[in-house]
Amino acid sequence: MSVKMVLLYILKILGVVVGIIVLYGLMAYLLPFIEISAKDDGEKKEIPIYIYTNGVHTDIVMPVKNDMQDWSKKIPFANTKSKKTDYNYIGVGWGDKGFYLDTPTWADLKFSTAFKAAFWLGESAMHCTYYKTMTEADDCKIIMISRSQYKKLVQFVNDKFDKDQNGNFILIPTNAVYSDNDAFYDAQGKYSFLYTCNTWSNNALKAAGQKAAFWTPTDAGIFQHYK
Repeated sequence: MSVKMVLLYILKILGVVVGIIVLYGLMAYLLPFIEISAKDDGEKKEIPIYIYTNGVHTDIVMPVKNDMQDWSKKIPFANTKSKKTDYNYIGVGWGDKGFYLDTPTWADLKFSTAFKAAFWLGESAMHCTYYKTMTEADDCKIIMISRSQYKKLVQFVNDKFDKDQNGNFILIPTNAVYSDNDAFYDAQGKYSFLYTCNTWSNNALKAAGQKAAFWTPTDAGIFQHYK
């Protein structure tokens, strides 16, 4: 093969890569503007949930306990450093295990971690954080939902956890927690540039019949529908 042919082949490959990046950028910018409307099931909206972002990653926050679900039985308080039992809310987020455990700050991000996460090569984890109170702000929005909608949300969240032979969530033993009120658990699925932590949260809102973006890889894609 001549040098000219090799160069043409390389240029074609680069062209495809650049095209994919540009297409992804357009999708990530445009598709979140398409809103999936909330579904009114006719029931009383009596259960508060929240969407909360740390600026990059979005969690779904739910009551720790009500007559429909007691998350503390599946996600024990004892698995947090504080081991306190007076929390009222629990935030749950899904994401890449490498990002969660090996990248405490953006400065710690390694190319290998980012590459594995982007291309379905890493494992996933659930990050569960207990809170005493929730305060509405730009980074935290309350949504009132019905009992039927909450049941669907609980099922969606529950299904993403890996489980042992007894049906229990599988704790990830690690010191890489963010505070004294959180813990990590093994999860189902593969993170990728097409299915991110925020895509999962967006789909959780869809499962509960709430407003959501058609598709989004970012937290902004969700929050623009809750201004």
